[in-house]
This record gives sequence, structure tokens and C-alpha cells, in this order.
Amino acid sequence: MPQLTAADTPQAVDRFIAALDHPFKAEIAALRRAILEVDPAIAEGIKWNAPSWRTTDYFATTHLRDKSCLGLILHLGAKARTLPDGGLDIPDPTGLLKWLGKDRAKVEFHSADDLAAKLPALQAILRMWIGHL
Repeated sequence: MPQLTAADTPQAVDRFIAALDHPFKAEIAALRRAILEVDPAIAEGIKWNAPSWRTTDYFATTHLRDKSCLGLILHLGAKARTLPDGGLDIPDPTGLLKWLGKDRAKVEFHSADDLAAKLPALQAILRMWIGHL
């Protein structure tokens, strides 16, 4: 993990969310809590100008540009990694992941109810995802 900065803290995320003007602000807070519940090794910070989560490297970042939904980008940090043929093997029985590449996927939430319905599947996916870091 690279050297941490003041942006790599829960306080930075608190400040960012407090100042955020986004129609899914409440859902962002709920998503934040749910991601942190997945594993005690998960920490948070502001990376790529958005709330992001890490263990040994950042693996998830909120996608805030689209105001019609809340997006979460799953990735393997900023560095290129050697991947198995075909990319990551992440079971997704509910079809939550929209693959953007061999090592990146997006999950979208369109309402508070949608977020609540998808959280158990997302948390299961995240437990597998962080095993690839």
C-alpha cells in the first residue's frame, strides 16, 4: 500500500460527504456503512475525488458523475496486475456486475430500495473481490 495521506482517512470521507451535492447522498452514506461491514481490514478515503475503499490497495470507488443513479466501480487499484485468462472469476448469480474490463466492473443503484435489495449480493461479491488484491 502506498504511503497514506490525509485523504486516506474516514475524516476525509466525512468532510467530502458533508459537502457533497448529489441526489443519492443518503444512499452513499448507506453504501459506505455496508462496504465497511464486509471485512474489518477495509479502510476508506478519498481517491479519484470520490469516496473509495481499500485493503492492501483501493478496490472500490463511488461513481458520482451520473446523477440519475449511484454507481460503484470495482477495480484492483491504479496498478496493472496479472490476471487469469478471462479476467477475474467472481461469481455473480444476481447479475449485479456490469463488466467494464477484465479487472473492473460497475454496480448501479437507482433508489434506496434498490440499494437495500442489492446490498447482500454486493457484500458477497466484495468478500470475493478483495481476495484478488
